[in-house]
Amino acid sequence: MKVEKNKLVTIEYEGKFEDGEVFDSSEKHGKPLDFVTGIGMVVPGFDNAVIGMEKGEEKEVTIEPKDGYGEYNEELKKDIPRDLLPKGQEPKAGMMLGMQTPDGRQIPAMIKEVTGDKIVIDVNHPLAGKKLFFKIKVVDIKDAPKQEEHKHDKECECHGEGKKDDNCTADECGDEGCGCK
Repeated sequence: MKVEKNKLVTIEYEGKFEDGEVFDSSEKHGKPLDFVTGIGMVVPGFDNAVIGMEKGEEKEVTIEPKDGYGEYNEELKKDIPRDLLPKGQEPKAGMMLGMQTPDGRQIPAMIKEVTGDKIVIDVNHPLAGKKLFFKIKVVDIKDAPKQEEHKHDKECECHGEGKKDDNCTADECGDEGCGCK
């Protein structure tokens, strides 16, 4: 069986930067990675790399930033007042903070610089702008579990403005989709 969209795959992997530094691996986590292909559980370049592979097959792939965590965006660096941080916490460059977006989602932010009453934070993904190199081995391929279908009770943004799809799955809409989950 070859990996196709909507298959549950189990893979072993090792991810490196251009300089050869390993940034992540299944060995580091102590177990292979399971994900359903084609539904956005992993970055597009990684998802596309496993499509067409067979059980036991290994390969090496290069993922460009546009197919990984995106290009680095300078506009995602922001100055915030130091007094927005919890009292008693001394901010230092390199610390990670949890920020809340206006719609209630939590996103990580890294402190880049601390000066007087100002802190420079960066909400780019830590791997944004980086070319990634992966060794991948497919350990198993199965049919993905069936997703429950659900009905939209309002217009669905994820299917285009003014459209409504009454038979999509929760995975098709995603957390940032129409909010019908």
